[in-house]
Amino acid sequence: MADPVHEAGDGEPPIDPGAAPAPPAAASSLWDPAAATTPERIETPGAGAEAAGPAVKAGKTKKDEGALAFLKELPILLLVAFLLALLIKTFLIQAFYIPSESMEPTLNVGDRVLVNKVVYHLHSPRRGDIIVFSDPHPAPQPRRNPLSAFAHWLTDGLGVTTSPDKDFIKRVIGLPGETIEIHRGVVIVDGRPLDEPYLTSAAREIGDLAPRTIPAGNLFVMGDNRPNSNDSRFQLGYIPLNKVIGRAFVIIWPPSRVRLLHGL
Repeated sequence: MADPVHEAGDGEPPIDPGAAPAPPAAASSLWDPAAATTPERIETPGAGAEAAGPAVKAGKTKKDEGALAFLKELPILLLVAFLLALLIKTFLIQAFYIPSESMEPTLNVGDRVLVNKVVYHLHSPRRGDIIVFSDPHPAPQPRRNPLSAFAHWLTDGLGVTTSPDKDFIKRVIGLPGETIEIHRGVVIVDGRPLDEPYLTSAAREIGDLAPRTIPAGNLFVMGDNRPNSNDSRFQLGYIPLNKVIGRAFVIIWPPSRVRLLHGL
């Protein structure tokens, strides 16, 4: 039998038709049974959003807790503000409403002024000061229930309402021990005419007043609108120093009339 024939340059060994084929070396080296049996993990599109969900909810919860904490503290804050207002009204500053025209043109009806309640603990009233004082001859006051008394105190203290028969506002003209008179519309104190630049010419058209000496511990007061003012010339009489509430120092309402109030 003849030998198999090989082409020139063919280095491969002859193929034995009876031998079983062997698996390729490259395929055998890359095949991994574990990788073939373990499925790949696939990330679903909603997975990241679900993970972030709890953080967003936690943030909303903190805001809600902050709002609830504020609402719980609100009654305490209101109580503190009320107590501060009470202290200020009682000892420091109080608002008053002007109910009549007796101080025009300095103060008009409807003006609201602030009154310094401390200043006369430091010094006595001075000539030219605009003062608020209690009625030196008070009429019996009606009894009020607690709710009505509180409402009256609150509106009175805020300057919303003021009874014209309870508190008065006038200008200090004469001091304790001085002798005062009026002649042809001119006020004379201890023999010297008083310069009053705040008066209009109409306000000087008043009757004469005979000389009188102001008792110790009292003030002589007059309104700037002399022809339309019930003051120390008439039924109001002298004003005891212990009836003085304080000195009006500024108009706070209406906005067009906001200004400081000055004496002589």
